[in-house]
Amino acid sequence: MKQELRLYNTMSRSKETFRSRKEGHVKMFTCGPSVYRRPHVGNYRTFAWEDLLQRYLRYLGYRVERVINLTDIEDKAIAEAERNAVNVGQLTGEVVDRFFEECRLLRIDLPETIPRSSTSVDQAVKLIKVLMEKGYAYRHRGDIFFDPLKYDGFGRLFGLDMSRWPKKKRRFKRDTYSGRRWNLGDFILWHGQDEGGGPSWDAEIGRGRPAWNIQDPAMITKHLGYSVDICCGGIDNLYRHHDYNLAVVESSSGVDFARYWLHGEHLLSGGRKMSKSLGNVVYVEDLVSGDRTEDHVRFYLLYGHHRKRMNLIPARFEKAAARLDELRRLVKPFPRREAAGDGTGGARGDAGGPLIEDFKRHMNDDLDARSAIDSLFRNLERFEASRQAGTLGKPEIEQIGSDLLKIDDVLQVIFSSPRRR
Repeated sequence: MKQELRLYNTMSRSKETFRSRKEGHVKMFTCGPSVYRRPHVGNYRTFAWEDLLQRYLRYLGYRVERVINLTDIEDKAIAEAERNAVNVGQLTGEVVDRFFEECRLLRIDLPETIPRSSTSVDQAVKLIKVLMEKGYAYRHRGDIFFDPLKYDGFGRLFGLDMSRWPKKKRRFKRDTYSGRRWNLGDFILWHGQDEGGGPSWDAEIGRGRPAWNIQDPAMITKHLGYSVDICCGGIDNLYRHHDYNLAVVESSSGVDFARYWLHGEHLLSGGRKMSKSLGNVVYVEDLVSGDRTEDHVRFYLLYGHHRKRMNLIPARFEKAAARLDELRRLVKPFPRREAAGDGTGGARGDAGGPLIEDFKRHMNDDLDARSAIDSLFRNLERFEASRQAGTLGKPEIEQIGSDLLKIDDVLQVIFSSPRRR
């Protein structure tokens, strides 16, 4: 029986067999960081499993067209720049440089084109004009708002109870609001020039800047079009943000936006969500010391299902790090061996033995990387016993090495990488 990739779709609340709109081609949007502050290791958990998804889709032979965005002109960035007495570009530039470097160290493969909110203002204006023409958006005192009640099916991704919606008109003017709650009212698309300091642009709709709620739709539609296969992000995006994106894109285009919605759970720190105010934020370098490298951090982040919460405590990180060290000890007798490409997009082909079969079986089950890695241990322990007993020949050893290299094209943890600073 042919194995097929099944992914948990937040929209349907069920696992579904993956089918892209265009055979062999996947369009994927993954929410990138808000770069007013540097990402912590909890943020990188999201970026790591999205990287795993992209690499596995490529392994299966898909050509992946992916966009990850950088949010660089929201309210928080403007406020943070004012507190630090720098301009927004200086503030966000330093954060972006660090993000790129840490992604490289964690082997997170970023696409060549990474749009920013500040480079997509033209598309934001274009969308807002269309939304106003269609009656979904309106001007109020120099700002422009979106009326969710005009869009049929608003809140369906979250499962919002629209009977709670207030009868009286309410408007929410901030880009984001703290907490996992809903703002039951109209949300802002465009901040007029009088909305405080920060960057602003001259536009047909008036001088101002795009609100966070229009920035992602602008970047998505500018670089991927109005329909994608997969939209990814952290679980917090289920509160307001992704339903806002869905409503804006579909209202402007009139076509279905995303087939599959994937959300990852939090990485907790000491049992609580990472927060600067709580003093429990952990950065990548906090976990890298002695013989612990960024490879150990990547392994830890992947060695747990993306839809399940993880609690970062030193003992658990050390246990996962030791698990990676043991895996690398087991693979030493099976050296890397390049296999001939087969032209499917998985550069090293897909022929192989039980290593490949078990790996795909678990990865096809909603990217169950932990079970896939555990299956590697079981198979490698069995192979090593056969090797020591003299019942495993050179061809079999070479095949195992080739299979491990294919698998590590996806996991990026089996074989060590040089640390570069």
